[in-house]
Amino acid sequence: MLKTINVLALALLMASANAHEQNPAPQAGQFSGLESEAAKVVQAFHQALTTGNAEQAKTLLADDVVIYEGGGIERSAAEYAAHHMQADMKYLAAVHSQPLEHHVQVNQDSAYSLSVSHVTGQYKDKEVDYKGMETMVLVKTDAGWKIKHIHWSN
Repeated sequence: MLKTINVLALALLMASANAHEQNPAPQAGQFSGLESEAAKVVQAFHQALTTGNAEQAKTLLADDVVIYEGGGIERSAAEYAAHHMQADMKYLAAVHSQPLEHHVQVNQDSAYSLSVSHVTGQYKDKEVDYKGMETMVLVKTDAGWKIKHIHWSN
């Protein structure tokens, strides 16, 4: 538990520091650890949400995942699937997300993923143009890597 808290604290610290980055263009060195198995789970989760594959997305989440989004909190994969997942999939299908930075660090049976993206497009007749930030904490289980925590903000 303490290891997970330390990983989360480090991830949040790095996300906070990266959030102050003023240059929106991707640069060399702003992507690391993406070849890891944990990173592949993060990428598969993004792909599942973008393509509307709710079952695939749910299988990549730990049953007791905690998701912070838009001032709300969901405390399980089942709760997320029953509430915000469908809205998130519709939103992601309508906008374009350009990765600006993405780092994944694996530490034995835990990992964190920090990313920043430039999100543009139109959703529900409103123009969308912002920098989105995502922090994920993953744990290695007998069934492979699972997403244990997500924090989305913009």
